[in-house]
Amino acid sequence: MPKKPLAFIETYGCQQNEADSETLMGLLLAEGYEKAPSPEDADLVLVNTCAVREHAELKALSNTGKFKKLKEQNPDLILAVCGCMAQQETRANEIRNRYPFVDLVFGTNLISRFPELLREVKRAKLRPRNRRVFCVEDYETNPGTFTEGLPVARESAFSAWVSIMYGCNNFCTYCIVPYVRGRERSRAFDAVVDEVRDLVDRGYKEITLLGQNVNAYGKTLAPKRSFAELLAALDTLDGDYILRFMTSHPKDMSRETIDVIANSKHIPHQIHLPLQSGSDEILKRMHRIYDASSYQALADAIRAAMPDCTLSTDIIIGFPGESEEDFRKTLQMISHVRYDNVFAFLYSPRGGTPAAGYPDQIPHKVMTERMERLLALCHTISLKKNASLVGKTLDSLVEGESKTDAQMLTARSKSGKLIHFPKTAQGVAAIGTFVPLTISAAHATTLIADAIDDGKDLSL
Repeated sequence: MPKKPLAFIETYGCQQNEADSETLMGLLLAEGYEKAPSPEDADLVLVNTCAVREHAELKALSNTGKFKKLKEQNPDLILAVCGCMAQQETRANEIRNRYPFVDLVFGTNLISRFPELLREVKRAKLRPRNRRVFCVEDYETNPGTFTEGLPVARESAFSAWVSIMYGCNNFCTYCIVPYVRGRERSRAFDAVVDEVRDLVDRGYKEITLLGQNVNAYGKTLAPKRSFAELLAALDTLDGDYILRFMTSHPKDMSRETIDVIANSKHIPHQIHLPLQSGSDEILKRMHRIYDASSYQALADAIRAAMPDCTLSTDIIIGFPGESEEDFRKTLQMISHVRYDNVFAFLYSPRGGTPAAGYPDQIPHKVMTERMERLLALCHTISLKKNASLVGKTLDSLVEGESKTDAQMLTARSKSGKLIHFPKTAQGVAAIGTFVPLTISAAHATTLIADAIDDGKDLSL
């Protein structure tokens, strides 16, 4: 039998990109490829890029440049670039002009056409000229469509991503997503339910619904459906699983959705609710479409419905025009809500967004000083909240070996807490299952649990 060609996908960015890469690999396997253990072993290398921050773009470009040597060693190697960075015309042109060894570039709305584009590359290689294929279509002319039933090569046997919608209509002034992912489009209600049911039937334990703004789900459907309706329908599926989702926009987080989560069987009391800033003036400049008081009321409503809810958020530090008073209001909101986790980022200008052209950019030194103060506050709050869990037993999904210590295993509680515990034979055997873990120590970002030993009863 002839040897099957090997493919390797390198992924940057968010969970949506990870889900896209699983679909792209599924398409490659259907085309007769097998997974390559490394780029050096591959006949095809695909770089799936991110455009949310400049650092991610520069890293993807740098690593793509490193593949030039592989191309020199193997002229038949197919090198492709896709994803959000590739969707930007300026970056696509940069690849065209500065990376002549790249064979294929395609945008985020052409994933289902990947096999067709790949065949075009193979045909192009036989031509004396124009041997490269660039296919980046603007979302205004090609808004993108759903092709249900595409094959998916899932990386995990127990944890799965399920995209329920794509794109965003919010146009926050700092964000490139609407330009590279297009407008909001929701998948059919029954198609999502069927996919999740199939995953549950196959024994998946953790299923995460994905979208740039998941709680805007259903607005583009006819008749319209709501995210709360979808969660309620999925929660009725029988099985031993949990259902997570990300990411929510505060303006679309309904009280109905909060009630569904509070009364669910399979949806943990865990919500990621990006704040970005506690200042009304900065929120207005960001075009976030809510103010600090309405956000605080929403957080209070979540706490009232679910006192044990794990709340996390995103904060942008140093948005153009942010004064010391604006930053102080952000610290006040953090102190009031008392998040379990805060993901803080220094503002990064994105070309093509309104905020990139604002004249009152904040000096880097000011941003880093504010970051230090914010992280110190968040560390104090998170440590106190985690310390309250010492001595308690948390039902947790064992994920695998720790990335930083080969003698430890990693798990995540149903409420989203990251837990490390000593590796034992029974612990390794428990990977991909829920087990009770007794917390013995706490840090600001992680918990430490007792080892699972052969004598411990794992029944719940």
